[in-house]
Amino acid sequence: MFVWSYWKTIFTSPASPSSEFCLSKTDKEQYEKEERPESQQEILRRAAKDLPVYTTTTSRAIRYCDRCQLIKPDRCHHCSACDLCVLKMDHHCPWVNNCVGFSNYKFFLLFLLYSLLYCLFVAATVLQYFIKFWTLCRRKSAENCPKNELLDTRAKFHVLFLFFVAAMFFISILSLFSYHCWLVGKNRSTIEAFRAPMFRNGPDKNGFSLGCSKNLKEVFGDEKKYWLLPIFTSLGDGCNFPTRLVIMDPEQLTVSSQNEPAKRCGDFILRDFGGSKGLTLLKHFHNTRKNIYWHLFKMYSDIYDLYDWSHVKTRMSCMCGLFSFMRKERLVPCFP
Repeated sequence: MFVWSYWKTIFTSPASPSSEFCLSKTDKEQYEKEERPESQQEILRRAAKDLPVYTTTTSRAIRYCDRCQLIKPDRCHHCSACDLCVLKMDHHCPWVNNCVGFSNYKFFLLFLLYSLLYCLFVAATVLQYFIKFWTLCRRKSAENCPKNELLDTRAKFHVLFLFFVAAMFFISILSLFSYHCWLVGKNRSTIEAFRAPMFRNGPDKNGFSLGCSKNLKEVFGDEKKYWLLPIFTSLGDGCNFPTRLVIMDPEQLTVSSQNEPAKRCGDFILRDFGGSKGLTLLKHFHNTRKNIYWHLFKMYSDIYDLYDWSHVKTRMSCMCGLFSFMRKERLVPCFP
């Protein structure tokens, strides 16, 4: 399993964005002719309006790669070593001479896991000989040497070297594996851990986090029987990722804006729930407000992992906002 995982990590090609993220010939010519950044951004916004792109640069600009000449999907970055844009890029690993990203991140984690177990096995089996190293027998014959002592031969240096190498690699890999397990639980890449992705309502390191269990399934897949096998089972296509933040512009909403208190509460729902589910809840909120309590709790159970306590503060603020609005509007809660 160690060799299999290492092989898959090395020889799995990094996934690149599909052709739909490339500019058309007309847009590319216009982009190259324009000299003003504002005009170039207008061309990119027009080209990206139908793409599942919800993150921007720190200056609120569309993320565009001049080297690959394409609009970067969310969590995609350009690797200077591989000279291409890698989907959900984590880092470029010199130990495997490959980029670790969406296509081989699971293989990389399994490689660390089996390397850790391999080093632990070597260190544990050599430990007894390492202890005997300090009680070397200097007698000439093996028959006269006690069984609990090690012969004074050159093999003692091999035992010493093997134990220290296995122990040092175990400690270093343990720290790296623990860090990546923490990243998987938070649904972050190494790049996102140091630089938070910029969403339309600001930067948020937990923007892609859906709860610990769902974050694990996003990397390892839905079927647990394949989790420990170096077989690709990650969810998604690497270009579009579910997010708990706002992914729509206000002008894209199809609901009425006459009732300003309802609109503000609806925007609050959209910010917390995000995406099509947030829009569905918002439409239902405007149409049948009396069922809002039931649908709110149902939406929470569908979107958030109830054991992920990082969202407790967000939930409480959302509930307080909704309750205060409903008291002002004198809405009667109705549970089906």
